Amino acid sequence: MDDKQRYLRLGVFVIVTLAIAFAALFILGGRTLFQKSLTVETYFDDSVAGLEVGAPVTFRGVPLGRVTEIRMAISLYQTNVLLDQRRGYVVVRAKITDAHVEVWERDLTQLIERGLRFQTQLAGVTGQQYLALDFHDPQRYPAQPFTWKPDYPYIPSAPSLAGQIVANAQHFLASLNQADIEQLGQNLNALAVTLNKKVEEVPVQALVSEASAVLKAARAIIDRADRVLAQAPIDETVRNLNAAAVRVDRLLADPALKQTVDDSAAVAARLRKITDSGELDRVVRNLDQTIQRADALLGNNQYDVRGIVQDLRVTADNLRSLSEVAKRYPAGLLIGGPPQKIQLPKEPR
Repeated sequence: MDDKQRYLRLGVFVIVTLAIAFAALFILGGRTLFQKSLTVETYFDDSVAGLEVGAPVTFRGVPLGRVTEIRMAISLYQTNVLLDQRRGYVVVRAKITDAHVEVWERDLTQLIERGLRFQTQLAGVTGQQYLALDFHDPQRYPAQPFTWKPDYPYIPSAPSLAGQIVANAQHFLASLNQADIEQLGQNLNALAVTLNKKVEEVPVQALVSEASAVLKAARAIIDRADRVLAQAPIDETVRNLNAAAVRVDRLLADPALKQTVDDSAAVAARLRKITDSGELDRVVRNLDQTIQRADALLGNNQYDVRGIVQDLRVTADNLRSLSEVAKRYPAGLLIGGPPQKIQLPKEPR
C-alpha cells in the first residue's frame, strides 16, 4: 500500500506540475494561438541590418505585432527568374495581432492609397531596429515594382531614417575625397600669409593713440554729465511732479468732471438719436428750402428792395439830423423852431 500511495502522489504531482506549466505557457504566449492575426509582407531595397525576427511592429508607437520572417526575394519568388531580371529585395513578413485585426484587413487597400508605409527605425541607442507603420507621401514613396504575386497582403515601404543618414554621410565623404585637399591647403596658407602682412601694415600705435584720445573725451563727457546732474534741481523737479500728480488725481476725482463727462455722453447720445431718427436731415432740408425761397424772393424783387434800402438810408439821414437838432434845441421838438433873434436898440454915441 505504501508503494501504491507513493506512486499515486508522484503521479498527482507530475500531473499538477504539467498543468501549471501549460497554464503558464498559455498565459505567457499561448493565447496568441487562439487570437486572430493578419500576416503582411513588405519589401526593402536597402539594408535591414539590426532588424531581427521577433522585433516589434508599431503604428505611431502603438504595438501591433511582431516580425515573423526575414528572407530574400530571390529565394521566395525569383528562383526561376534570370539573374539580370532579379530584384535584390529583402522580404520582411510581420504578424499583426491587434484587437482590431478585421479593421486592418478590411481597410488595408485604402490605407495604402493614403500613404501607409513600413519603415525601419532604431530603438534607442542600442542599434536594434523595429518596423514602424506610418503615413508618408505616396507620390514620394511609391510601391516597389515586382512581377510576382505576394503570398500575403503587401504594404509598401519607405527608406529608413538611419539608411538616409548613412547615405548622406557617405555622399559627404565622397565629396571630400573628390575635393582637392592640396590646393585647399595652399589657399589657406596663402590666406594666412596675406593676413599676417595686413596685420603688420596696420598702424597699431596710431590706433592706440586715437583710442586713448576717444576714451579721454568720453571720460570728460561723463564727468560733465555728472556735474550737470549734480547741479540740477532733481529733488525739486520730483516734488513738482508729485504735486502735479496729486492735482491731476484731485481733478479726476472731482464730481464735476464726472458730471461733465456724463453730460457730454448724454449730449452725444441725444445727437446720435437725432441723427438716427432723421430729424437732422429734415432740418437741413428745411434750411435748404428756406435759403432757396429767400434767393428766389430777392431775385424777383431786387429793384423794390433797392428802393426800400434807399428810402431807409434817407430816413436814417433824417433821423440823424433830428437827433442833432434835439441835442442843440431840446425844447424845439415841442414848441417849434429856435427863437427869433432880437435886435437891441443901439445907444447914441
